[in-house]
Amino acid sequence: MTIARSWRAPIVIALVVVLLDQTTKHWAVNALADGHIIDVIWTLQFNLAYNSGMAFSRGRGLGPVIAVVATIVIVWLLASLRSGGTKLSQFGMGCLIGGAVGNLLDRLFRGDAWLQGSVVDFIDFQWFPIFNVADIAVNVGAAALILNSILVSRADARAAVLGHADTPGSPGSMADTSGEPSDPGQASS
Repeated sequence: MTIARSWRAPIVIALVVVLLDQTTKHWAVNALADGHIIDVIWTLQFNLAYNSGMAFSRGRGLGPVIAVVATIVIVWLLASLRSGGTKLSQFGMGCLIGGAVGNLLDRLFRGDAWLQGSVVDFIDFQWFPIFNVADIAVNVGAAALILNSILVSRADARAAVLGHADTPGSPGSMADTSGEPSDPGQASS
């Protein structure tokens, strides 16, 4: 797989996430700015909130530091796309990059000064911290990468076991070419 092809899917996914995230945040800022709350279903409601910290409103006021760290992470994720990977890992990387960029854009442009912005959150279950589409993408992307890691390591382990079992002369091999009895309980004369 060429480098250009390994970048294509994650970048398209990231762009879709950023577009969806910024569109929904724009809607939330315009529709909910007056304190209006929209009840959706069960405990889910749309309720506008601004987060100047990181996940779950921790680290309030650390927006500039968080923005710099997010930028470094985004660059690192983009650089790691060169290695290709599975479709699941490419999906996960696209979601992570898109979510990180979506929230970084808020920090860059939704404030009084450069890097002083707060992230727009509006999805509120009332029993869980308020979040947004970018947050969903980051969590889905991280879960996809964890699942991919588990699946790849299991496939590698299975391949190693099968590769060892098929090696001529190895115990349990179907391809024992040593001329010796394959049953260790048989004695040779």
